[in-house]
Amino acid sequence: MFMTNYEFIDLSVSNHVALVKLNRPEIMNALNWQMYSELEDSFLSIQKDPEVRSVVLTGQGRAFCSGDDVKEIMVAGGGSDRLQRVRPGTTPAAKAILDCDRPIVAAVNGPAVGWGMDLSLMADFRIASESASFGELFVKRGLVADVGGLVRLPKIVGPQRAAELLFTGEVISAERALGIGLVMEVVPHDQLLASANALANKIAENPPLAVRYLKEGLRRSFYGDYDEMGNWISQTLGVLFKTEDHKEGVASFLEKRKPVFSGK
Repeated sequence: MFMTNYEFIDLSVSNHVALVKLNRPEIMNALNWQMYSELEDSFLSIQKDPEVRSVVLTGQGRAFCSGDDVKEIMVAGGGSDRLQRVRPGTTPAAKAILDCDRPIVAAVNGPAVGWGMDLSLMADFRIASESASFGELFVKRGLVADVGGLVRLPKIVGPQRAAELLFTGEVISAERALGIGLVMEVVPHDQLLASANALANKIAENPPLAVRYLKEGLRRSFYGDYDEMGNWISQTLGVLFKTEDHKEGVASFLEKRKPVFSGK
């Protein structure tokens, strides 16, 4: 077994199974720029490691991932300057995860909202704790989802359910997520990692090259190519980040009030 500790991501490998754990529990594993970079790097490392045959992805503490760190990424400052320079292409962290040819089991231990929900959708399997919840909150910030929400979600739950989640920004329970096919299984919280590891180990017992080609074949036949949509998303975000509605969505969140959107 070996472990690699980044500042915000813990990566360990044991018995051919990599465990990737988001580790900013004090703010519900919200993503800042460094955490995005570490998430990308951890999956690139997994892709290069011949010992890894499957992956378990989870969060430390009471949340899976609460999406973007609004104060760092969306509020005026260095983060907003970076957002104004959005370039065409899929989010690098998303690309690293989606390009990973090892099966990924998301052990969703708590809220998975915004990019956190999209992150869970990039996995091949979602096993949820009874305390998990899911929400595509992008519309509440005047934005669009990433490739998880716009490419994979409609394939998993169908276009009508996907539209409901994307257009309303509603947060749903683990049980409702199970009912619409968003998750494969809901288990007691204290059994979550054991259940995810059991599936990951079962996969890891099989011939690794065959499993990798099976994952690639399934992606080609069912999920398709996400790069074109990634380009459209990045270009669209470049427009939406400059809108008054985006600013209002962020301000209302920070001020804990109901937003008033103007369509500008």
